[in-house]
Amino acid sequence: MALPPLRALVCTGVLACCLPAFAGEAYEPPLRPGPFTSDAASFRQYRAPDWFRNAKFGIWSHWGPQAVPRAGDWYARNMYIEGHPQYAHHLKHYGHPSKSGYKDIIPLWKAERFDPDALMALYVKAGAKYFVSMGVHHDNFDLWNSRYHSWNAVRMGPHRDIVGAWQQAARKAGLPFGVSEHLGASYAWLATSHGHDKTGPLAGVPYDGADPAYQELYHPAHDEGLHSNLDNWYATSPAWHEEWFKRISDLIDTYHPDLLYSDGGLPFGKVGRTLLANYYNGNMTLHGGRLTAVYNHKAQGSGDSSAMGVLDVERGVLSGIQPQPWQTDTSIGDWFYSDGYHYKSTTEVIHMLADIVSKNGNLLINVVQYPDGSLPPESRRFLDEMAAWIQPNGEAIYGTRPWKVYGEGPTETVAGAMKENAAYTAQDIRFTAKGNAVYAITLGVPVKEVVIHALGKGAAQAGGSIRSVRLLGSNAKLMWTQRDDALVVTLPAHLPTAHATALKIELSAP
Repeated sequence: MALPPLRALVCTGVLACCLPAFAGEAYEPPLRPGPFTSDAASFRQYRAPDWFRNAKFGIWSHWGPQAVPRAGDWYARNMYIEGHPQYAHHLKHYGHPSKSGYKDIIPLWKAERFDPDALMALYVKAGAKYFVSMGVHHDNFDLWNSRYHSWNAVRMGPHRDIVGAWQQAARKAGLPFGVSEHLGASYAWLATSHGHDKTGPLAGVPYDGADPAYQELYHPAHDEGLHSNLDNWYATSPAWHEEWFKRISDLIDTYHPDLLYSDGGLPFGKVGRTLLANYYNGNMTLHGGRLTAVYNHKAQGSGDSSAMGVLDVERGVLSGIQPQPWQTDTSIGDWFYSDGYHYKSTTEVIHMLADIVSKNGNLLINVVQYPDGSLPPESRRFLDEMAAWIQPNGEAIYGTRPWKVYGEGPTETVAGAMKENAAYTAQDIRFTAKGNAVYAITLGVPVKEVVIHALGKGAAQAGGSIRSVRLLGSNAKLMWTQRDDALVVTLPAHLPTAHATALKIELSAP
């Protein structure tokens, strides 16, 4: 069934809707009919769909023009902060930002080796069950043929619909497809481009963001975010709220994503709630009245972080089994390619995945790309090693639900965003469950035996008797005994996989 585009209700001409509303005039966006409304209470009915709960592991392409300098995340903002390492990098390689600014980086992003079908095949082999493309980062550059913004990837840079190419590849591979929007914070985030040096020979000379000719990219002159540490993540300008609504509505209407991710809480009060209601209502129209859409939002920063979708935790985990599905988003390296950056090992990623899934969560991980769209050796190595582990052990991950306890072991994890490092041992075990089976995943490679205290005869949560114990990826017959204090499993001399070991323990009915 074709879904009438929301843009037909709000605009009749390409780019005409970028005209700002009068200062101070609140924007009233149109609402698509359906059970969800701009009233926050209407979102209490939301439930995460089964496809997301079963998928557990997704891959993200957090990629765009900011990869070009090979100097890491937030380049488009930090290159305008005098004294910042990225400012120094820009000065050395591209010139002073009063003359050569971010607008001059964008044409250098050619994506000449970008092969989405080949990349998607690697991601599927590595175990991804959904894929997310960046739609627009804080740099205010749209990666699709944006109807309301001329600074986009079809008009300049690669001259290609990056989101559309990813969508086609994901659909061909049978993966649910998502998009991420980081646009809400852009108005305040890019305010640095309107500044100037405080010292040196060009002190007081405005950066190129102050040039009215580039206002569409750098936003009109304003003070929101220029002198702050971005505690106020989302600006208060009604004109900006309107532009955000129209551009993200265009993204949703064009690609009908299964997942939408916002880099923060839901932006802009009623405006944001209306966009989310339209996303859910439109999804239900396309799927015979069933809601299959996922909205990822964060708790940190500004914006609405109440339960309107699936909570996302950036570079961190939560403690204990959560009553509702949630997601960690992280990257194997920097968010955009950075020379010399330390990459996560495959072991770290697998241990994070097991810990997150045991607590009712999903892991969405960015696989870093070079500016040209190809993969650095670290990314390719991760994908190959992940494929080798997930193929025999995926049974313990996909389609599972938390068991009675999430795990056991000596290592305490710290909950919250930006706290993802944990030095696990083989004695740290995470549990998942499916039917009558409990899976025990060791967060390390055990030697000779695995001791599981939660499955001892005297353990409160042990339940029925143990019928069998199997090592995933191995046909070896295991010796095991269920003592009062623990289930003890003797392992074969050669384990089937590196990084972590998964046992399948089948229980009889209690």
